[in-house]
Amino acid sequence: MAGLAAAASAAPVASLSGSRFTPVAAPAVRLRTQACGLRCWVAAKLKLRKALKRHGWQLQRNPDDPENDKIHDYLEAASLAEKRTNRNTHLAYDSGGEMACTSSDILDNSTVQKNLMHQAANPSETHSPVQEEESALSNGHSNSEPSLCIAVIGATGELARSKVFPALFALYYSGFLPRSVGIFGYSRKKITDEDLRSIIEANLTCRVDHHENCDDKLNEFLKRTYYIDAGHDNKDGMARLNSRMTQIEGTRAANRIFYFAVPQEALLDVALPLADSCQTKQGWNRIIIEKPFGFTGLSSHRVTQSLLSRFEEKQIYRIDHLLGKDLIENLTVLRFSNLVFEPLWSRTYIRNVQVIFSEETATEIQGRYFGNYGIIRDIVHSHILQTIALFAMEPPVSLDGEDIRDEKVKVLRSIRQVDLEDVVLGQLKDTSGKVDRYTKSMTPTYFAAAMYIDNARWDGVPFLIKTGMGLMKNRAEIRIQFRHVPGNIYRERFGHDIDLDTNELVLRDQPEEAILLKVNNKVPGLGLQLDASELNLLYRDRYDTEVPDSYEHLLLDVLDGDSHLFMRSDELAAAWNVLAPIIHEIDQNRVAPELYEAGGRGPINAYYLAAKHGVRWDDDW
Repeated sequence: MAGLAAAASAAPVASLSGSRFTPVAAPAVRLRTQACGLRCWVAAKLKLRKALKRHGWQLQRNPDDPENDKIHDYLEAASLAEKRTNRNTHLAYDSGGEMACTSSDILDNSTVQKNLMHQAANPSETHSPVQEEESALSNGHSNSEPSLCIAVIGATGELARSKVFPALFALYYSGFLPRSVGIFGYSRKKITDEDLRSIIEANLTCRVDHHENCDDKLNEFLKRTYYIDAGHDNKDGMARLNSRMTQIEGTRAANRIFYFAVPQEALLDVALPLADSCQTKQGWNRIIIEKPFGFTGLSSHRVTQSLLSRFEEKQIYRIDHLLGKDLIENLTVLRFSNLVFEPLWSRTYIRNVQVIFSEETATEIQGRYFGNYGIIRDIVHSHILQTIALFAMEPPVSLDGEDIRDEKVKVLRSIRQVDLEDVVLGQLKDTSGKVDRYTKSMTPTYFAAAMYIDNARWDGVPFLIKTGMGLMKNRAEIRIQFRHVPGNIYRERFGHDIDLDTNELVLRDQPEEAILLKVNNKVPGLGLQLDASELNLLYRDRYDTEVPDSYEHLLLDVLDGDSHLFMRSDELAAAWNVLAPIIHEIDQNRVAPELYEAGGRGPINAYYLAAKHGVRWDDDW
């Protein structure tokens, strides 16, 4: 049965509605059956059925043969596997290479059926995936499942250790990575495979709700993890990485993902040799680049042009982990799938929009923020502007990633140039006693601004953004304030504060995931007194499920080829066109940021800015 990588290639491009599917192959079902018996087998069968239906394949069940139900499911899966293999023979991949397909690549259907019937009758007979891989390599035999190799460049860094490798293991543990996957770490440290496995293992945990067979899965994952010493020449290092990947892949069709967990300054040093020496010719290649995306608009443009000289646009995934939150996905789901909201999504009914993101901790300040990048380049450029673009875009013609990105870039190009008078900068006070060390820097750790989108839908509606580090709480939300009811006959019942009768819709990711709708209602009792109440949808109460980490979400999107949450090159340039003039003006005028205390609400000038544009920040900050 083809694994996830083959399904991602054969299926249409993943959409915003989520082309999530669990690649349950016959060996995977066999492993789960041994681990947890009939209950897990039933769950695996249901996942298989959902995955096949999602891609347009229907299972036809024989109602006259209920006794052979389980074997029948295996035979159906085998038949579908053969069809998918034949269809993949002439499939073109992202890298432009051709898929190698020989007679050994296509499994004989009768052999598959015979093996699957035997597995159905003897579910306890299993083999470790590592043994099966070694056997396939030693015999020089290739099966119909394209292999997948994932390389983490900068494997010994904090980002790779704490985020990337744990996310990859979570996907592997949950069955979203094929069993033939190979995980590679690439760095200049002189360590061995076992050293890397020890580093990774110290940061890996199993899901709270998935404890079955955890140790076995962990051992499988670590055995599929390898280390490549980059040395002092990335050209030679990438050649060694390619050789090791080829050894694991054998003669099968091969897909590769490269995650650049390296500083921006080192990006081209590893990306260009990789493009020349480490791309597979038998499948697709995709690269993942971490924010911030450049220091200035010019430097970002140069990096983009260098990348596009070696890679195609569809191979490049610029990742911002904050965009992997359910809050971002809910922006478009709530709007485009609910008639009650879509007609209200314009200047006619919306008075202002607030995008708020704050972090309580300030662990990165000494490095990134008090270095050179600052919060504008790191948070505002990607996360905040992408959030506004997804919120304000016109309905795309489809849920295809390119159609969505077409609409996002239109919004970014319509944002009016920001005036310096509509910006508030802040910098966290140093609490270690080394004030002189930090106050010499002008790099902001807090940013608030009023932005306007000059198009027919949003003309005159202020978009107030506020983001900062070291504030009183972790908070991420989008707050939509609607206009007052014209001629409201109940206005006097609210007292002197007319803002109390304003309806609000709040999409919140932190401190707890929720969708809140503020409405007016009568207070119970005698008389007619009105009050504003919230209709709450708290995710923890409604959905009894664990929320995956945002890195898991986005890595799975890359695997599926779903690009809608990743910035395209023209989006990147449009975002720099919004921020570059204001950054230049701040630097030219040497605007000093307002100092604020750790654990506080941030600069007081942010409240004056909101009042200037007729907006009142939420008091919960």
